Amino acid sequence: MTIQRHNITGVVLAGGQGQRMGGADKGWLLFREEPLVVHAIRRLEPQVGALLINANRELTRYRALGHPVVSDDKANGITPYEGPLAGVLAAMRACTTPWMVTVPCDSPLLPGDLVARMVEAVMQANTTPSLATATTPSAGGHPAHPVFSLWHRSLEISLSAYLEGGGRSMHQWLKQEGALPVPFEDTAAFANLNTMQELEALQPRANNTEL
Repeated sequence: MTIQRHNITGVVLAGGQGQRMGGADKGWLLFREEPLVVHAIRRLEPQVGALLINANRELTRYRALGHPVVSDDKANGITPYEGPLAGVLAAMRACTTPWMVTVPCDSPLLPGDLVARMVEAVMQANTTPSLATATTPSAGGHPAHPVFSLWHRSLEISLSAYLEGGGRSMHQWLKQEGALPVPFEDTAAFANLNTMQELEALQPRANNTEL
């Protein structure tokens, strides 16, 4: 089996409430004078055949970035603000390619070879998995980064049932589905900015990174 770039839709997850950011829509916080979501799109778009944005606020503003926007709302049969898996399910229902890859909007240093390496791992596996997720083994206690995952659309039924049953944990659901771990060395590339302090602390790291 070969997974080509045009078979993959990239999904930037920007639908959170930003509670630890004072309720800010994190996608629009500035990093090096540009919104975080712009950095994520710039890094992900060359790696995929199409791109979607999952957002629940400022929809017109997100649409102005030039990509379709999907929301995890009741119109799509999804309760809003139920965590990143709700955004993943909304994207699956809108996706027209067999595969999709998700990244958070607040990781401006995400790897430029993220998709290629996950695709390679899937194709080299003994049995083709329908789910792969990035890990950084050198990170220590919490090496998994489930928001950075490659998903097959056939997972929609299982994911929908998990959410309807009250499940919310990405870690738990990926474990349930036997996600293939894909190791990466650069832990800073997966920095997830949950507070203003983390956003400010990443700036020195970015000065030495090609964006």
